[in-house]
Amino acid sequence: MNQSFRNYLAITGGYWAFTITDGAIRMLVVFYFYLLGYSPFAVAMLFVFYEVFGIVTNLVGGWLGARIGLNLTMHLGMGLQIVALLMLAVPDAWLSVAYVMFAQALSGIAKDLNKMSAKASVKTLVKDGNQTKLFKWVAILTGSKNALKGGGFFIGAALLEWTGFRSTLLILAGMLLLALLTTIALLPGGVGRMTSKPKFSQVFSTVAAINWLSAARFFLFGSRDVWFVVGLPVFLYDVLEWKFTQVGAFLALWVIGYGFIQASAPRLLGRSHHGKGPDGATARIWAAILAVFPAGIALGLSWGWTADLVIVIGLILFGAVFAINSAVHSYLILAYSSHDKVAMNVGFYYMANAGGRLAGTLLSGWSYQQWGLEGCLWISTVFIIIAALLSVLLPEVPREKPLQSPA
Repeated sequence: MNQSFRNYLAITGGYWAFTITDGAIRMLVVFYFYLLGYSPFAVAMLFVFYEVFGIVTNLVGGWLGARIGLNLTMHLGMGLQIVALLMLAVPDAWLSVAYVMFAQALSGIAKDLNKMSAKASVKTLVKDGNQTKLFKWVAILTGSKNALKGGGFFIGAALLEWTGFRSTLLILAGMLLLALLTTIALLPGGVGRMTSKPKFSQVFSTVAAINWLSAARFFLFGSRDVWFVVGLPVFLYDVLEWKFTQVGAFLALWVIGYGFIQASAPRLLGRSHHGKGPDGATARIWAAILAVFPAGIALGLSWGWTADLVIVIGLILFGAVFAINSAVHSYLILAYSSHDKVAMNVGFYYMANAGGRLAGTLLSGWSYQQWGLEGCLWISTVFIIIAALLSVLLPEVPREKPLQSPA
């Protein structure tokens, strides 16, 4: 086993441990505070700082990773997540809206430091220009992460019912501390650090393809979170009268399946690309296909079809196609980036991702209160159509050399 592959396994393992806590804490906050009497929009507001600081973190984190090394920014993210978990494990009297929003802000910073570091590191480990290998490694990392985030959804919901809110938080913090110490011991220093110290102004990409891809990413992930973050779990619990464990298990299985499909994207798309990575045409075709599903679910609900059946089948189909869209995007940002600027380009790209999640989160709570789940789904459809239109501007064949910034 060569050193690059060992480092890839260590990075992936740390990312997995973090992701379980990230999925669990989301279910804990949604359900626990809804039970305390918070409205759907108020629950959504608890995640505002999580997403806002994710935007800032991706912008600054890519620059920071290029200066001090991606392994250090990854470990910093894991440490902040432990602090955020412990902050929530306090008596209910302390859990004011401002306090929870601050804890979620730390969690948002932690999540995006960890995600940016892990994904940018993959580019630095593939130094031979092998685009097929790059697509495979990033798809496996991202897909397995999403599968484990689904596991985190179930763990959070189940432990909330079995052991309570605070005990769950302490268990998660202990698990992540063990993962942090392990990756510190295994990873070398300086992964992803640029030889020259970049200026902060360089975090804003001057590569047109990266800017258009980032804009498409904003609307792609906004389209998911506008109904998935608050609207869907509240609808399942409040309208369909599912139990916490049922909601957690369903969302967990959905995200796990989504992750497996994402990890399998290189094989699923392999024949159409003849061993090469996907291109801009792939992104726009799959975005156009994706728009069919939220619209179809909304129509099914409005026509009075059995809601459980419409949601389950529709969400499975949406997840499968969304997974391929996400895998294509995750590959393209690395393919468009040069090795020495990958941390900053990935940070900029995930800043747009976090911005889309913020917009989706706020709209999820507000539109659910205004128009129910159907309203969330129609907004999702519009967001996906915009993402498809933006993808028209992506280059067709980013092949041998990454696109460079103009002089």
